[in-house]
Amino acid sequence: MTDTTTATGVVHLTERQPTVTGPEMLASLVPPPQFDGATFDSYRADAAYPSQEEAKETLIRFAGRGAPVKRGGLFSRAKKEPEIKPGVYLDGGFGVGKTHLLASIYHAMPARRKYFGSFIEYTALVGALGYKNTVDLLKGADLLCIDEFELDDPGDTMVMTRLLGELVPTGTKLAATSNTPPNALGEGRFAAQDFLREIHAMSDSFETLRIDGVDFRQRALDGHAVVSSDAEYADAIAKGATGGAASDDAFGDVISHLARVHPSRYIRLITGLGLVGLRDVRVLTDQSEALRFVAFVDRVYDAQIPIVATGVSLDQVFAEEMLGGGYRKKYLRAISRLNALTHAER
Repeated sequence: MTDTTTATGVVHLTERQPTVTGPEMLASLVPPPQFDGATFDSYRADAAYPSQEEAKETLIRFAGRGAPVKRGGLFSRAKKEPEIKPGVYLDGGFGVGKTHLLASIYHAMPARRKYFGSFIEYTALVGALGYKNTVDLLKGADLLCIDEFELDDPGDTMVMTRLLGELVPTGTKLAATSNTPPNALGEGRFAAQDFLREIHAMSDSFETLRIDGVDFRQRALDGHAVVSSDAEYADAIAKGATGGAASDDAFGDVISHLARVHPSRYIRLITGLGLVGLRDVRVLTDQSEALRFVAFVDRVYDAQIPIVATGVSLDQVFAEEMLGGGYRKKYLRAISRLNALTHAER
């Protein structure tokens, strides 16, 4: 990877040309650093939403960590435990802890081979290695965790459906999440229906767990991303340079550069950084640009790198017509994460 750094220790994302091999992509299929220590015990279920605790208990059994069944006396009838299906799907809005629970499954399950990645990371693996080679590499895995299963790209969804269909019969357990807009009609249950329809050949293999709640990222925030003045931006970048900071001439330059880098390599764009600077943020009206930025934000959030920005507030970066379109859930998730990352720099 080309890594151009100025004398002040500030890198330019637009000058980074990351590369990544298939084996490196496979080796990177582990939970993001922020979930390295995620456990069921550390999941803070909101008492106001009983479905969170209920989902956790079910997932503990799924991961093979449930308490042993207590046997009754000679004439007592043993309690029959509910069937544990080979797949679980966590259905819920943003910020209710689905990824934490997914990582908890990964860490708790005593598996020899297990993988954890976002939907885009798995599809990128297929793109890099080819479908057959990917199947051969993943076959025999005990567990596949898929975060943010995408339901809006028919081509990629069919590839993943076919891939999972080949792995389940060999004994691979599956755990997946997907986001539902918090104000979706039917409280998000359409997401679960969409998921099961897309993987119809395996729908009987999945148990859907509804997780209600409010976005934990917004509980302590005022609902808006932090916008810095030019002076505040320069000061933040200067202070962040010692820990690795990125700053380019303009937000538009970064957006243009993202079009020249495959989304599977976005994680390499931010390697070694402790701060990402976005100067002169503007509203995105092009769908392709907006979706690439969403993928970039996901990787920045996974790495928990604070963002400092000038220009348009990042919670208003997506044009209004986009928020009413088919990719609404992606944009809302990105806004939630951008708000949190701009506050993290403070």
